[in-house]
Amino acid sequence: MGREGYAPLFETKEAKGRIAYKMYAISAFVSVCMIWVYRAPHVSKEGVRWVWFGMFGAEIWFGFYWILTQSARWRPVYRSTFKERLSHRYEDRLSGVDIFVCTADPTIEPPTLVINTVLSVMAYDYPPEKLSIYLSDDGGSDLTFYSRLEAS
Repeated sequence: MGREGYAPLFETKEAKGRIAYKMYAISAFVSVCMIWVYRAPHVSKEGVRWVWFGMFGAEIWFGFYWILTQSARWRPVYRSTFKERLSHRYEDRLSGVDIFVCTADPTIEPPTLVINTVLSVMAYDYPPEKLSIYLSDDGGSDLTFYSRLEAS
């Protein structure tokens, strides 16, 4: 049980079997360092020195970026939420929600798809008195009107 005597809203699990990725990351780090070690003392003395510095700068930047991204990849975790617990815990404090489904052209946006969207929104696990769904048909299509009529 979490704070306030409630069960937690999410669960965190650490990913397993990441040894192969860690070995790859270590070998890539060694390779990046070897490129840096090669580039640093071999600055070209011929007339295209600025190109050499540009390449060295790009390699340093992308190597540094790669090292930074490893912080998120080294120990990945997976979080799964318990959605049913959210509505039970905070049902009295949930705010009202207005959802607008807009459509204009029944040939581009088939009425079946629009009505399925409205029906999917109506199936949300949210208190019905706090959920309002609006269907806006800017094209004023008879086809959308009759499909809404059939769905209701």
